[in-house]
Amino acid sequence: MLFATEQIRRMRGGAQSHLMRCSDGHYYVVKFQNNPQHRRILVNELLGTRLAGRLGLPTTPVAIVHVSEELIRLTPELSMEMPRSRVPCQAGLQFGSRYPGDPRRLTLHDFLPDEQLRGVENLHDFAGMLVFDKWTCNTNGRQTIFFREQPLRPIPHPDGAKNGDEPCEERDYKAAMIDQGFCFNAGEWNYPDAPLRGLYARNRVYEGVIGMESFAPWTERVESGVTERVLAEVIREIPPEWYEDDYDAVTRLVEQLYRRRTRLPELLLEAKNTTRDPFPNWR
Repeated sequence: MLFATEQIRRMRGGAQSHLMRCSDGHYYVVKFQNNPQHRRILVNELLGTRLAGRLGLPTTPVAIVHVSEELIRLTPELSMEMPRSRVPCQAGLQFGSRYPGDPRRLTLHDFLPDEQLRGVENLHDFAGMLVFDKWTCNTNGRQTIFFREQPLRPIPHPDGAKNGDEPCEERDYKAAMIDQGFCFNAGEWNYPDAPLRGLYARNRVYEGVIGMESFAPWTERVESGVTERVLAEVIREIPPEWYEDDYDAVTRLVEQLYRRRTRLPELLLEAKNTTRDPFPNWR
């Protein structure tokens, strides 16, 4: 468990999360138990991100973050803007998603022009993320951030010693899949499937899909790698206050999720056969 040490800024989005520095020296986007969407959003984030990681998908590291009453009292910005009131963020255990670098030096994008999108280093992972979103019935649009690391090289010194670092040529963009809060239909914890749900907004990311075999690396991992034991281990990690001590509801959620593994080919075919035609090279 980590401890929040400083609030940096409020983030965009319906959950009204905050960017915070934590005790490990990293920055985290923190979602609070009393967010306006639902307390269960925190469960969805932790469970969903852990499972996406099991499938080898590009998520950001996540953690349980303790935010103290003192920090909230001393930071008026740590509040929730409700329709008719402003209430302090709830103290205690919250969900944190690590920011992929130093926010003072790293720029994140949630949209790239087509030419830059084609050059994303891990574009093939969008097919895998669709498998995940179909499996977990993500009822929100697929949220993605794009960033590129700027490697450093030593600055030469006249006497041959190193004299700090300077930026090198920037690398290609990478995509990271964030925000699993609306998996399992947000706070409803059910699976209202629809053909277009889970698809990324732009078909260009699926140009590499030529058939069901393009999804096979991830469908096979879902069927063989996510066992009932794995699901039980993740559940044990979730603080009970995030699901209001209703352990039976969590158990029902993952039991249904486990049974859904065999439906993935059917759900993917339903997406293919829509008038949107999301997979232009699958004929």
